[in-house]
Amino acid sequence: MGDESTTEGHSIEEYRRGYEQERRLRGFRSQCGFTTVTWGLLCPQCGKRDLAEADLVGTGRVAAFSVQQVPSDEFLNDVPYAYVVVDLDGGGRITGWMPSVRSEAELTIGDRVRFVESYKSGVHFERDSKDMP
Repeated sequence: MGDESTTEGHSIEEYRRGYEQERRLRGFRSQCGFTTVTWGLLCPQCGKRDLAEADLVGTGRVAAFSVQQVPSDEFLNDVPYAYVVVDLDGGGRITGWMPSVRSEAELTIGDRVRFVESYKSGVHFERDSKDMP
């Protein structure tokens, strides 16, 4: 008996190419409404094998963050920067970085951010101009 999954065509390379070259975030959505950026075979909320690829909204709110002082080699010249966890407006939670944030005083939980194209790898966010004073 074949076990069909709607996530089979989704690869890490396709996901990375999506945000680095195509300026879009990809994830998965279940019919129950659960949305995630993490590849999986089953919906962690309802347990069904109905996760389908979906384009995700590139705006959201900061759920958590940490200002990095000791980076990996790739980000050596960018410190300090904020490593952020973002709750996307259309559902799902994703991690990324904000090179414009240099100290904890410059960002707060709940700030609105948006996904932007970056010269570096990774998911790059900046403040959503609609939320700025």
